[in-house]
Amino acid sequence: MRRRRVAAVLSAGLVLGGGTAVAVGLGTQEPAPVTVPDRSGADVGAVPGPAVDPSTSSQPSSQPSAQPSGPQDGTPPADPATRVAQPGRVRIPAIGVDSGLLHLGLNDDGTIEVPAGEDIDSAAWFDGSPRPGADGPAVIEGHVDSPNGPSVFYRLSELEAGQRVHVDREDGSTATFVVERVEQYSKKEFPTREVYANTDGPELRLITCGGEWDPEWGHYVDNTVVFARLA
Repeated sequence: MRRRRVAAVLSAGLVLGGGTAVAVGLGTQEPAPVTVPDRSGADVGAVPGPAVDPSTSSQPSSQPSAQPSGPQDGTPPADPATRVAQPGRVRIPAIGVDSGLLHLGLNDDGTIEVPAGEDIDSAAWFDGSPRPGADGPAVIEGHVDSPNGPSVFYRLSELEAGQRVHVDREDGSTATFVVERVEQYSKKEFPTREVYANTDGPELRLITCGGEWDPEWGHYVDNTVVFARLA
């Protein structure tokens, strides 16, 4: 939140469906956490996160089924996660956010893409996380500020429990999430398992930077993380 007064950095470790982890940043590159939990709770390896220059920019049943559950034409059954439409927009009335959602994945080097260029002030859904409304923690990221000034998640830390986040999806439906809590974590002690472990139902994580700007490090010292659950 550069309320510094103003260059941006967004950094967070993300646990994705299969237990992959990444970090995203605006500024110099930061590593992701060394290990992250997979669905079973075991630790798995992480991949590093990227940097962006601000100036340039069910458990299967043990009982056999009496009838086949998939189509009979040889087509594999659809992944339940893809039955939920992809997100297109995020709206957070309490803090004045109304942004189209970029769909960002991984760069060739295994780091996560972040909003940049003409899109630097847009929010982004990480397409390696669940679609909002599907089981698991969907991840939406946004810069706290940018070379243009305050960015899309500049006021994220002002959210309070009970306030709502709406994710409009490409099929015209909307997934509404209720904020449960807002936390601020030191980037050097980021609780990856707590934030990104798989969940039994649909949840949402909104992530940006927080805390003070460290001019020697070239980063904000903390992350702001919003935890929300499907209404």
